[in-house]
Amino acid sequence: MTHTETLTNNIIAHADGLPMPRRLYSVIAITLGLFSSMMNSTIANVALPTIAQNLDIAPADSIWIINAYQIATIIFLLPCSTLGEIYSYKHVLLIGLSIFTIASFCCSFSTSFVMLICFRIMQGLGSAAMVSVNMTLIKLTYPKRYLSQGIGLNSTFVAISSVAGPAIASAVMSFTTWQWLFALNVPIGIFAVIFGFWALPANQITDTTRPFPKTDALLNALFFGALTMTAEGLMHQFDILITTSLALLTIAIAAIYIPKQLRQTTPLLPFDLLRIKIFSISILTSITSFIAQMTAMTAMPFYLQHKLGYNAAEVGILFTAWPCTVMITAPFSGFLIRKIHPGILGGIGQMLIIAGLVALALTPPDASKFDVIWRLMLCGAGFGLFQSPNNSVIIMSAPAERNGSASGMLATSRLLGQATGAMLVALMFNLFDANGPQYALLTAACVATVSCLLSVSRIKIQIE
Repeated sequence: MTHTETLTNNIIAHADGLPMPRRLYSVIAITLGLFSSMMNSTIANVALPTIAQNLDIAPADSIWIINAYQIATIIFLLPCSTLGEIYSYKHVLLIGLSIFTIASFCCSFSTSFVMLICFRIMQGLGSAAMVSVNMTLIKLTYPKRYLSQGIGLNSTFVAISSVAGPAIASAVMSFTTWQWLFALNVPIGIFAVIFGFWALPANQITDTTRPFPKTDALLNALFFGALTMTAEGLMHQFDILITTSLALLTIAIAAIYIPKQLRQTTPLLPFDLLRIKIFSISILTSITSFIAQMTAMTAMPFYLQHKLGYNAAEVGILFTAWPCTVMITAPFSGFLIRKIHPGILGGIGQMLIIAGLVALALTPPDASKFDVIWRLMLCGAGFGLFQSPNNSVIIMSAPAERNGSASGMLATSRLLGQATGAMLVALMFNLFDANGPQYALLTAACVATVSCLLSVSRIKIQIE
């Protein structure tokens, strides 16, 4: 039996999802939650100068409006996925949506920097709950013969949401105040909760005898919090003593947390899943792919403006070529997974990304807009072709009772990859100054090469 046939059989062997139209309403609830969560990681970026002036804070301090949300999301991701396994994925998503919606409402009425940061942390908690069980609920919603297409559609919304924030923020800020950036989440959240309460599927497996590991959740929060803050220290050039202390704290917590997790049969940090060879390689493939993507996306605006001479408005228009191409190729790759091994599809996708990134880094100064667009489209086509098959392998290679942890690890790999990519850009800027964006693109191509090799290495691994 081929690896593709094995994966297809695994997909068909499970329960047959939800009937229509309930399936459609479930997808709407899941997608709206995902869109709000992903969009809000970047929607405030454009408004930071305005918010800083309005709340009378230093521009450098305003960065924490972004960081508070991202750090909270990373800290709470794995505990929320474990709650889904023990109790209910549906309830975790609905509670997360409710928390996120209430926090968004409160953000829109914040009158001080401290208030806004507190409610952004609350938003991050709600986001973690939604993202941690998102892929598992997709798995329970779709009939298994259509699951790969469902994952492709989900991947499309991830790509759109991750770059939609700045565009939506620019449109909102041109008509009204920054508070509406958060207020617009309220009707979306209410709508999603109503649909989700009725339509979302219940868990197929619910182990209510399994206690929630409170100590592990605390150690997990400390570990990922310290790790993220160390990365922030490197990116934003904190005092060397502070950054070193954070790094040592991360190592000390890891020395306690990781051995404790290794001794458990169902750990919060799912080392049991990482022992499944194809799962662990696919997670590494996901991390390296998101490192390459985030490195390129962070460096690209600087490259297009400073190297090629485009203004901010032109950059925004040109940049849509990447996500628009993902919208086309991600669902298409969902169909291809039934015919072509995901390792091959992922490898081809990464090769397209490598070609696109190298071509972008070598773009001549007098290049036309079309010359830039086709290079960005090449990257988008590659990422769309890679992501759906890779996500399918991660979700389908995990045992049914560990669906929540698999979904949580998938989301964690994305966030860690994005954080590392942003850190790499900061490093390139510090090392190469004006040439930093170009070297960042070449670095992204090197990381994509690693991702390509990892993806291809899965071809001979049996999917259990």
